[in-house]
Amino acid sequence: MFDALKVKNDCIQWIRDFFENNGKDCNAVIGISGGKDSSIAAALCVEALGKERVVGVLMPQGEQHDIDMARLLVNHLGIRNYEINVKDAVDSVLKNFPEDLAVSEMTKVNLPPRIRMATLYAVSQSCNGRVCNTCNLSEDWVGYSTRYGDSVGDFSPMSNLTVTEVKEIGYLLDLPKELVDKTPIDGLCGKSDEDNLGFTYAELDVYIRTGEIADMDKKALIDRKHKNNLFKLQLMPCFKPEI
Repeated sequence: MFDALKVKNDCIQWIRDFFENNGKDCNAVIGISGGKDSSIAAALCVEALGKERVVGVLMPQGEQHDIDMARLLVNHLGIRNYEINVKDAVDSVLKNFPEDLAVSEMTKVNLPPRIRMATLYAVSQSCNGRVCNTCNLSEDWVGYSTRYGDSVGDFSPMSNLTVTEVKEIGYLLDLPKELVDKTPIDGLCGKSDEDNLGFTYAELDVYIRTGEIADMDKKALIDRKHKNNLFKLQLMPCFKPEI
């Protein structure tokens, strides 16, 4: 049985311990999308460190249809925040691609989160920060993140918690319900996570924790995604010479 209150309190203490050992006077810097993960991660950091030590960074790419949700979050928590539009940076990279190198669709999809992460680190290094990763176990299990984009950070409070568990914690953090229950979208191509994945997070979370799933086609899809994306969770392979 998942004890959301205990896990929430343990996670808050873990964040405090991380900063005690890895930057006593540093700030937590978080990319704020307006979705549940960044909202809950930010709220956990506020509980752990106080709102004065949490910095939110909003990074729309041009017009973001749900930017009001990100603004709702930073105003609700009362945290310092900055809005940096990444459109010019993304467009500049794509515009300067060599003529004989076609820009793939996956390049177009994954470039913005990588530029956002570079932006987060630029802010972090300018305000004595440590970057908070906002991934959860469900997304990581099937590789639903961009390598060297939203998959990285200096500390990760939720990467061992499923979407279902993260939401249970979110309900305990006095966040606006519309942030915790917001339909997860990838922020890249405009589709919901579940449309892209081909199964629901509820199905995935039960399978992760119990191994149970009724639809064998979905089981095969989850297993394939998990196997194909394990490399994202591993350290870069390094050659070890015999010296």
